[in-house]
Amino acid sequence: MPTQTVLLVGGTGRTGKRALQQLLQRGVSVRAIVRSRSKLPASLAEHPNLTLIEASVLALSDEELQRHLRGCDAVLSCLGHVISLKGIYGAPRDLVARATARLCQAIAALRPAAPVKFILMTSVSVHRSRALDPRRGALERAFLWLLRGLLPPAKDNQRAADFLVEKIGPEHAFVEWAVVRPDSLQEGEVSEYAMHEGLVDTVFSPGATNMANVAHVMCELVTSPALWAKWRSKLPVVVNAAPAVSAPAAPAS
Repeated sequence: MPTQTVLLVGGTGRTGKRALQQLLQRGVSVRAIVRSRSKLPASLAEHPNLTLIEASVLALSDEELQRHLRGCDAVLSCLGHVISLKGIYGAPRDLVARATARLCQAIAALRPAAPVKFILMTSVSVHRSRALDPRRGALERAFLWLLRGLLPPAKDNQRAADFLVEKIGPEHAFVEWAVVRPDSLQEGEVSEYAMHEGLVDTVFSPGATNMANVAHVMCELVTSPALWAKWRSKLPVVVNAAPAVSAPAAPAS
């Protein structure tokens, strides 16, 4: 497979930083839009396959976005809101949705010869439309409706996913997409995990997903044509594999 070029946004976050590291380890050429290169360790910031663009993705003009996207095979969005009062309720409340729309529109304006992959990280609070998450009962749907009303990041993530599902759709000429939905994020290295088309746990009894595993899934979607063919235009749920249960020891004779 020829060397690929990826535009990464949100690369200084906890999951984004892991995605950046894993992409570079795979020999992928990365262009990363970051607010400050100082948030990256020198081992990453000075990597020869990394081009850093210090800017806010929403502050870039359409022409600048198109220039940074030209020649890219994929876009990875690990954008999210900082978990603080200002990060949750301050501007911009629609960071993920606006960035998703603007990046996709910039890709379409370039009219690439082959569709560009757009891989969006959200969370299991995002539901699939048209009742395609059957495990989500009425109580849980009501809770998430309330959550999206009270917490702007929850609404923002849903709107970003809805844009890809409804506005881009499965047959867009220039953009293909997948929405990665991890459960409760936690520290830890890459471990065994599973990808599911639908929900595994409920928001009241959540599962766990290593951030390194989320990054691994996103990188695999970039570099594995077979995995991309399986999950394109879908919203896979990513959860850590359940630890193996050891068989009870045989009684001593």
